[in-house]
This record gives sequence, C-alpha cells and structure tokens, in this order.
Amino acid sequence: MMLLCLDVGNTHIYGGLFQGEQLAFQFRYPSKNCCTSDELGIFLKSYLREIGIEPANVKQVAFCSVVPSLDYSIRSAFVKYFSIDPFVLQAGIKTGLQIKYKNPTEVGADRIANAIAALHLFPQKNVIIVDLGTATSFEVISSSGAFLGGAIIPGLQMQMRALNEKTANLPPVRILRPGVALGQSTLTNIQSGLYYGHKGAIKELLTTITNEMFMDKPPVIIGTGGFAYLFEEDGLFDTIFPDLVLHGLRIAYAKNHP
Repeated sequence: MMLLCLDVGNTHIYGGLFQGEQLAFQFRYPSKNCCTSDELGIFLKSYLREIGIEPANVKQVAFCSVVPSLDYSIRSAFVKYFSIDPFVLQAGIKTGLQIKYKNPTEVGADRIANAIAALHLFPQKNVIIVDLGTATSFEVISSSGAFLGGAIIPGLQMQMRALNEKTANLPPVRILRPGVALGQSTLTNIQSGLYYGHKGAIKELLTTITNEMFMDKPPVIIGTGGFAYLFEEDGLFDTIFPDLVLHGLRIAYAKNHP
C-alpha cells in the first residue's frame, strides 16, 4: 500500500508518495486560496496516472497545513476522489515530542513534522532545524525529545517581494548565490543583500541559540526547505534533508496507525 503525504504551505502544496519508508515521488502544486477540492482531486489523480500509479493503490493519506482556509478543500478532495478520510497532523495526536511552548497549539504543524523526523533521524541528540521556505523557521529540539521553541524570520522570496512591492524602483530578481558581496547594479545589489543578509541572520541565530541552550552538547544542524541548497557550500548545516517534513508526516502516521 502507498501513503500519500502533503505539506500545505503558504506558497505550495508539497507532496510525496511513499512506498514503505521510501519516498518514491515528489511534486508541488500552488496553494492559492481558490484551490477547490475538485481542482486538487483531479490534479492528484492525473499526476498519479502520469507517473504510472493507479490512484486506487493509494490507501493512506496524511497531511499537515499552515493554511486553515484550505483544510476543508483538501480533506474533501480525498473523501470525494479517493474515498479516504485523511490523517491530519494536529493537536492531540501522538508525536513522541514534548512541546515546551507556552501554548502548544500555536506551533505550526509543518514545524512539528520537521521535529518528528529530526528526532527519528538523530535520537538522543540536540537538533536545530533551519527550514528555508516562504518563511525561514528554526526548530530547536533537545536530546530528550523536547520541542523547545525556535525563531521565525521572513523567507528569501518574501524579502525579495517586499523590496519590489514596497518601493518604486527595485525590481524582482532571481534568488541565487552571488559570486561576490559587492553588487555593481541594482539587480546584483538586491541579490547580494538577500543572500548574504539571510546567511548572516542564519549564522547569528544558530550561534545565539546554541550558546543559550546547548553549550555542553553542540546540536546537529539540519537544513531543509526549498532554499536550503542555496547555502550548501557555506558550512551552515551538518546535513541537508530537503524532504524532512514529508518523512515527519510518514512517521507521525505510523505512530498513530500502528
């Protein structure tokens, strides 16, 4: 049997199809607010057939979401097109984590999924996850399995759009790793500021959180999310695990459906 996992984010629905513990296929679908159950259901069935998978072979579905307005449409898509009531990663389900938030329900489900996967990959180790998506978030997990908290800053795409939309003369740019920090055109000035500014923010937060929480036992630093590979050569991360959230969903599903 196959398990279909979806991470519903502010920009995309990031999906993956598991055969056992193996992530066999991945895809992205725009998570615009007008995404209806029919649009999503038809897309998923078409996609599965395109990759040679009969939709009826998908017997299990799990998703996490940070876009509440889409939750009903997503659940309805699976009920209507797959006859499956999906598993939703939300408050009250088994995670294996101790949530040390003042209000545990405030923690985004995608962050919980990341933490579940990190705990599985690096048991009894302190971990900091840096998830570079629409926002760049930091998830901090202790060696005892406690989700201690973290930090959130605007993501690279969000920063670039803010510069473009809130000024008269700054254009949108391609986000990339510049060869030098000194830009000599408006375009390269923005690219440099985005890349090196974000790199500096990540370094500062990692250093400060480590000094605050893990001086005795340095953490494993995991990079994930769409922009993680942009910093692959910078020594910020011990490992890059781009599909961490999907594996967290798979593990959460297994914990709640033994």
